[in-house]
Amino acid sequence: MEKGRGSSILKRVLMTTLCFFFLLDCTSKIHASRMTPQGNHESSPPVKLRESKNHVEIDNGFVKLTLLNPKGKISSVGYKGIDNILEYRNKETQRGYWDIVWNRPEIGQSNFDTLDCTSFKIISETQDQIEVSFTKTWELNLGDNVVPLNIDKRYVVLRGVSGFYSYAIFEHKEGWPDLNIDEARIAIKLHQDMFHYMVISDDKQREMPTDSDRKIGQALDYKEAILLRNPDNPRFRGEVDDKYQYSCDNKDNHVHGWISSNSGVGFWVITPSDEYRAGGPVKPDLTSHAGPTSLAIFFSMHYAGREYGVKLRNGEHWKKVFGPVFMYLNSETSKNRSALWEDAKVQTLEETKKWPYDFPLSSDFPLSNQRGSISGRLLVRDRYISTQLIPAKSAYVGLAPPGDVGSWQTEIKGYQFWTQTDERGYFSIRNIRANTYNLYAWVPGIMGDYKHNLDIMIRPGRQSLIGDLVYDPPRNGPTLWEIGFPDRSAAEFYVPDPAPGLVNKLFINHTEKYRQYGLWDRYTDLYPNQDLIYTVGVSDYRKDWFFAHVNRNLGKQTYIPTTWQIVFDARNVTSTGTYTLRLALASANFAEIQVFNYVPINSIFRFLSCLKKIKLI
Repeated sequence: MEKGRGSSILKRVLMTTLCFFFLLDCTSKIHASRMTPQGNHESSPPVKLRESKNHVEIDNGFVKLTLLNPKGKISSVGYKGIDNILEYRNKETQRGYWDIVWNRPEIGQSNFDTLDCTSFKIISETQDQIEVSFTKTWELNLGDNVVPLNIDKRYVVLRGVSGFYSYAIFEHKEGWPDLNIDEARIAIKLHQDMFHYMVISDDKQREMPTDSDRKIGQALDYKEAILLRNPDNPRFRGEVDDKYQYSCDNKDNHVHGWISSNSGVGFWVITPSDEYRAGGPVKPDLTSHAGPTSLAIFFSMHYAGREYGVKLRNGEHWKKVFGPVFMYLNSETSKNRSALWEDAKVQTLEETKKWPYDFPLSSDFPLSNQRGSISGRLLVRDRYISTQLIPAKSAYVGLAPPGDVGSWQTEIKGYQFWTQTDERGYFSIRNIRANTYNLYAWVPGIMGDYKHNLDIMIRPGRQSLIGDLVYDPPRNGPTLWEIGFPDRSAAEFYVPDPAPGLVNKLFINHTEKYRQYGLWDRYTDLYPNQDLIYTVGVSDYRKDWFFAHVNRNLGKQTYIPTTWQIVFDARNVTSTGTYTLRLALASANFAEIQVFNYVPINSIFRFLSCLKKIKLI
């Protein structure tokens, strides 16, 4: 709450109705020792390709990749004497694949499309590298049931490298029909008898239930959340398994995967760059989950809603490269899971250092010398905090396609490049695709979004020195009181324990306990008759402010809105002044905010504002 200029009168009690949820945060430390030799070593066997009518096999002595010809799906991945680490009981077309969810807006029907291709081509075949391409081309006579995109799926196998790379180019040509794409990803279905231990981060890893355990479990409020009733492993009985519990922010989601404890083999999805992802660094999305399944998600509606996605209108031309993503395999003779995970983190760091890769042969993937860079400094001007400009410490600074303030959060069509500032507010971003961008930023602890007022032109081989940038955050006066910390997270607020019988043991006493299932109904348990009342100067937001403003559960699928009260002493305020209430929402989905002033003397509610159907990432 801030004081400003004006003539309205602030009363003693402010009652608010807020509807917000939370952004997910996970962190990972990278410190490990190498296990598997990588690189183009002369001592490694050459890469070989064998093409048949229905399959394409690529073998480098470490990994044998078998692809369906010409569909371009992954039939098998052989590794160190294991014929196939994928789920062989699935159909060949359902083991590893690219997929999208799309619709034609004038028709509306949603389509899950695994992008079967119709043509195969060898791009490069040498002893050191094999790159192959599977394509499909759209034509008007294909009708409404075929996505109006040209698809080029690529697979790359390098000499001496324990894994394979995949990337794809999607193109919607000028004049083609309107199109919505809600999701794009790679899905890998691993061998159910081999992989039981899943790793997302240092503190999010565990033995997992099987797909069969889930099928005989009890579905909860949504189909992905399953209460395990009679699992093969009795330790899981009574736990909740839900793939959304293992989500991760883009900025922290660079390696995850599975370990086969019996064979000492690890399978890892490594994302070396966020440039082709959407929604910026704090957009959360899925990783790995029970199945066993591993995903490389480029964008999706998860945590964002149906309005989020690629929207192509009026014959718009659009082209984008997704990837490359690295599918890495490692092994450890003593079957030490920690060693496998540490090695995967080291490999992730090495892949990140090599970005942009120098081996992709598509002309749509620019090499390092075809890219540019930018450097500068971000400062904050807030005279109510300091009379001097304040270095924007640990601020997120990024380049994204031109748009409004904060538009990067819903930007999907183009590329984004983000970094964090140092202690003095300095930043540098390298290897940026040549194009025109806007520069965006936000500062933890400071409300609002920053956007530089000039377009940024990135040129190949050039460095842009932008100098000092000054952010003037929204403020009308000094802060009277504040609840929480504006950092695009609700983690600082009170997060309850889950209801007995609805627990995921991984998140007991965990820093991310907000991932437990069903916490929205815990509000009703804590406030069965009266809604939350927060008294400024007395209450502690870490204990007294529920992390999400939710509805009240009356039972029988009936919910009603809740009204939270903020009570504060207004005896010393200026009666002729204007005071501004600012709300920093971490996330919201079809939420409505209504704000009232309440005059306790004569019991008058004064309606101040209303925002309807809010959808925030």
